[in-house]
Amino acid sequence: MSLRHIVLRDFVIVRELDLDLSSGFSALTGETGAGKSILIDALQLVLGARAETSVVREGASRAEICVEFDTTPDIVKWLEAEGFADDEHLLLKRTIDAQGKSRAWINGSPATATQLRALGDKVLDIHGQHAWQSLTRPEAVRGLLDAYAGVNLQGLTQTWTQWRQATQALHGARNAQATLQEERERLLWQITEVDKLAPAEDEWDELNSQHTRLSNAQALMDAAQSAIHALEDDDNGALRLLAKAQDTLQDQTDVEPEFTSLVDVLASSLAQAGDVAHSLNAYLGRTELDPARLQTLDDRMSLWMSLARRFKRTPQELPALYLEWKTRLTQLDAATDLKALETTEVKAAAAYQTEARKISQARTHAAPKLATAITQAMQGLGMQGGRFEVQLDKTEQASASGLESITFLVAGHPGSTPRPVGKVASGGELSRIALATAVTTSELGTAQTLIFDEVDSGVGGAVAETVGRLMKQLGIDRQVLAVTHLPQVAACADHHLVVSKHNDAQGTSSQVTALSADARVNEIARMLGGEKVSDTTLAHAREMLQTSAKTGKP
Repeated sequence: MSLRHIVLRDFVIVRELDLDLSSGFSALTGETGAGKSILIDALQLVLGARAETSVVREGASRAEICVEFDTTPDIVKWLEAEGFADDEHLLLKRTIDAQGKSRAWINGSPATATQLRALGDKVLDIHGQHAWQSLTRPEAVRGLLDAYAGVNLQGLTQTWTQWRQATQALHGARNAQATLQEERERLLWQITEVDKLAPAEDEWDELNSQHTRLSNAQALMDAAQSAIHALEDDDNGALRLLAKAQDTLQDQTDVEPEFTSLVDVLASSLAQAGDVAHSLNAYLGRTELDPARLQTLDDRMSLWMSLARRFKRTPQELPALYLEWKTRLTQLDAATDLKALETTEVKAAAAYQTEARKISQARTHAAPKLATAITQAMQGLGMQGGRFEVQLDKTEQASASGLESITFLVAGHPGSTPRPVGKVASGGELSRIALATAVTTSELGTAQTLIFDEVDSGVGGAVAETVGRLMKQLGIDRQVLAVTHLPQVAACADHHLVVSKHNDAQGTSSQVTALSADARVNEIARMLGGEKVSDTTLAHAREMLQTSAKTGKP
């Protein structure tokens, strides 16, 4: 089984509901307006459907939905990929307050509506009473056939996208050839101009530093020479005076020990002053006036500033601008290379065609098999001699979905011409065709729980019994929950839930109850004869239940 538990709080007209569900086939019945579809609505909300304030019970501050599912390896893998705890069970919770604010959790961790919807396809497969409408929508029809054929459109979608992008690039290059050429020529001229300079990153700052030093070379040399003289003058140089002071104090250290530390300080000062003098002499040895180098720097800085003014940039911005132009030129060269673009487009088209033909072959092979399976299901649903066909028509233009359009055709009676499903007049036929399709394709999905919401609308009699037996058969391998008005369907169920509505001082409320054997007889009798249950309807109800139990599966 999959769906284990549902808890509702203040949801629509449900004050409080705590419901356990069982494996097999469960029928959900009740009077019109009792709220049978509330459970379906709650499940759709907890699986990411759009929330509205109308779901909050009148007078309540918020509605709360909690659902527990069994996990499967596929669900566990998804939970791990999304960062949720992979517990033994899958717990989903969603709240909607009176202001319309919605919050959701997966296994106790906050989740988005998108994540809930992603889980929905893995845990539930819901077939509504208007399911036939999906059989008229091209994307739904294509999805059914592709699922039956085991087709994965990922490769086709990828090659289609690549082909489209290549085609757009080629058309864009052709249409903008003149404009692109003008831009290329302009960029080429700009780059040629700046090539004269070839500015390097951080070069401007270094040029400024070198220029400043060379411009002030004489003043720097004079300062160094003066400092050397002050340090090394034979009579009054700092080095000579420091040495004299050291010797004088050194001679008195025997008398005054305190002078020892002062002598050490003078010795350190003398050493440092000597280092300065040595460094200054070395500086003078390698420094000279270089008018030629200064002129070179002047010329380069002048060119740098001239180009910066021409292109309305600061000197510091020129290297980045230069690189940007060269990058754009490379892109334009590629965009104007029509031959290369044409080659890319041809390769992309060929890749798409290869993938599309594979898809077409798979669809062509699966179409008659699907048609036969649905046709067989129709025979037991009161459409003896009816025929279902899957029509594939080659489209004029390729698309992301392939090379053909897909239409479901139906002939409701022997000898009649198959027509598109949407043009079949009978509402009952439409419901039965949708049911036949749902039964045929239900095993294709990965969801372990199938929900049928009044898909038996418009059928009755022996057909209704067949519908019930079909759902009972589906319940052998999958969990099935069916909302139904038909006693023949309900009688086939392994479990029976009834929805009832009550009025009290607090207003109208709805509740769901699992029926005992005796209560089930009464509910089937009500469905047969209305509110007044007679001995006849009770006997008929018992007979239906006994027959269903003996029949087992169809």
